[in-house]
Amino acid sequence: MARPILTLDNAMVRYDRLTAVDNVSLELRRGETLGLIGESGCGKSSIARAIVGLQPLSEGTLAVEGETLKDASRQHRLILQRRIQLLFQDPVASLSPRLTVRALLSEPLKIRNAFTAENWGRIMRLAERIGLGEQLLSRYPHQLSGGQARRVALIRVLAAEPSIVVADEPTAGLDISVQGDLLNLLRGLKDHLGLSYLLISHNLNVVGRVADRVAVMYLGRIVESGPTAALFRGPAHPYTQALLSANLTLDPSRRHERIVLSGELPSPAHPPAGCRFHSRCPLVQPICAAEAPALRAGEDGRAVACHFPLAARPAVIPQTIAG
Repeated sequence: MARPILTLDNAMVRYDRLTAVDNVSLELRRGETLGLIGESGCGKSSIARAIVGLQPLSEGTLAVEGETLKDASRQHRLILQRRIQLLFQDPVASLSPRLTVRALLSEPLKIRNAFTAENWGRIMRLAERIGLGEQLLSRYPHQLSGGQARRVALIRVLAAEPSIVVADEPTAGLDISVQGDLLNLLRGLKDHLGLSYLLISHNLNVVGRVADRVAVMYLGRIVESGPTAALFRGPAHPYTQALLSANLTLDPSRRHERIVLSGELPSPAHPPAGCRFHSRCPLVQPICAAEAPALRAGEDGRAVACHFPLAARPAVIPQTIAG
């Protein structure tokens, strides 16, 4: 098993009185893609912001390549943090409208005082590899398509020579064919450059296609994790099963009855006691409201936080996983 390149241990992220991430532990292994899924507001983006240094951890530790960031010197911490780069969900918004593509691609090198002929040549080879022609260098962000803007944003990320890329909804708003091209590109770059990805997405078909493992979040906590194929084929947590049942599929033979959860999503500022899912769980028992279940490791790398985990039963399986 590959050793972790990034470890998040008992992490908590608070905003005033709101605890967005509550005692979360994650491992990203070298060369793998870890998918992070869950409803909006469950804490996925807060984890991403904490990992890339945009939001400090309230508690817990973050380690990169075995080194804990808070124990490193300021200079060394910056070096470690630079190895993690964020691919923003909205690429156009992340690009300055006043700069051409050429200026946008050279900016990360200039910030690091690393703008040399050799490094610029590396950037241009990357641009050629991902299909960003030289004719686009004189354009501004508003003159780019969604796919082109994502390619520019991706090259800016790679200009820092990261070992970890946090991709926040990388295919959002793209046509299906463009999504496929981008996913193939990300997989090719992972192998070519030795990258590890943390992939945050609502698109379960995307996660099923590219993720090696998946972690499922609900109200700030991880409720289930495991290898993608095993988790999608047989979810052990009732929330995971309901989440996967809502997945869209065009193949009638793969459709399953959707599980509609009762009740409203509780406020993250006032989560329920005990299991946070118990107020919506169709299998709730008295212990669920009184005692929070621990995330327990099981077979085949699976882990689930549930007092009464489901027996393996199929959910709606993305077409790239099923078969």
